[in-house]
Amino acid sequence: MKKPLLILFFGAIICLNSFAQLSQQARDSINRLSSEDHQLMMKRLGITSLRPGPSGNPSAPNAANSDESKASPYTGLPDPLIFEDGSTVKNAMDWEKRKAEIAGHFDEEIYGQLPKNIPGVTWLVIQERDSLIGDFPVKVKYLKGQVDNSGFPAIEVAIDLTVTTPATSSKPVSMVLEFGWNFPAGFQRPAQVGPSWQEQVLAQGWGFAIIIPTSFQADSGAGLRAGIIGLVNKGEPRKLNDWGTLRAWAWGASRAMDYLETDPNVDSKRVVIEGLSRYGKAALVAMVDEPRFAMGLIGSSGAGGAKIYRRVFGEQVENLASSGEYHWFTPNFIKYAGPLTPNDLPVDAHEMIALCAPRPVFISVGSPEVEGNWIDAKGMFVAGVHASPVYELLGKKGLPTNEFPPIKTNLDSGEIAFRQHEGGHTVGPNWPYFIEWAKRYFGKEI
Repeated sequence: MKKPLLILFFGAIICLNSFAQLSQQARDSINRLSSEDHQLMMKRLGITSLRPGPSGNPSAPNAANSDESKASPYTGLPDPLIFEDGSTVKNAMDWEKRKAEIAGHFDEEIYGQLPKNIPGVTWLVIQERDSLIGDFPVKVKYLKGQVDNSGFPAIEVAIDLTVTTPATSSKPVSMVLEFGWNFPAGFQRPAQVGPSWQEQVLAQGWGFAIIIPTSFQADSGAGLRAGIIGLVNKGEPRKLNDWGTLRAWAWGASRAMDYLETDPNVDSKRVVIEGLSRYGKAALVAMVDEPRFAMGLIGSSGAGGAKIYRRVFGEQVENLASSGEYHWFTPNFIKYAGPLTPNDLPVDAHEMIALCAPRPVFISVGSPEVEGNWIDAKGMFVAGVHASPVYELLGKKGLPTNEFPPIKTNLDSGEIAFRQHEGGHTVGPNWPYFIEWAKRYFGKEI
């Protein structure tokens, strides 16, 4: 079967390591195709215009708000422990029913429905080799997760995954699964001060795996008719409640978990899901979707992740619903930047954290002076505070305070942990704190 030219172009997008690698002509093409698809979704929603989002440039005339006194015009948040009929969640059995209500809203209005007809994945070990990371001898496996495309051969999809385990371990090891970035050839990684996070993990006798989300779903609206989303839809545009890229990336992490359960070197009961920025958003979605993940390290996820949508501080729903970011979400989400507002959302980010309960979640963020205010550290802290009652209902501990702490305060006494480090848009300075916190759980039954 001959592949349509458009699908070939979309497929090429998925293989590219970085948008910045592309020529200006290619970038313009991606932006144009994204804009066209965005306009199509708006037309199907009956929306003719959207409110513009604020700028991430603090000196811009329309700069995002960074004044805390203006951050909270909303009057309240949905209560995760109140059923939609007004009755109260009283016990763990009730919570299971309430979870279904909450999850249904996230499916329909924010992240999209997980399709029922997603094809299967066959994992192939492409290469195995011995290597050295710092002072640690390791075994590295390079894998491809080949997605069955027999239902629509015009689109090919494969998941890139590497799995690294200590060469000296005689038993299955705990594992960190990271949503990883593809670095262009010749790209110089940021300078590392002290041991890398991989070395710190290996020092505990753990292993790590890295999944490349853009290998199976491009990070643009132009790629929505290819990748796993395009394959399921046979190259057609999304329906209004279809899944977005964040949920597709989370699906890929679940398929990686399928492989990890078969690897004799991995303790699949002790796997952390971790990501930064947009991949922090995806890591939170993966924690909710995949109960096999033991805990989550959610790095600077901001709006669309662990930050309260209703807070008028930093990035806003209007930014998320624009043609540059709408592909992360279901098309239905766009309407909250048009005829509706964030206050009309039936759920908010604290309920995503609550859906992870009772499993541990560590919320990481950087300094406002270095990372900036776009991410909204307090907005993520507030979400942790409002998720805490669910953890407490289930016999666990949430955050120990309702007061936003000074920078570098390590709130790690419960199953929800929070730390704002001194660095920028990275998890880096928080890795030692996360590891010490995680060791409490990996040293006992979870």
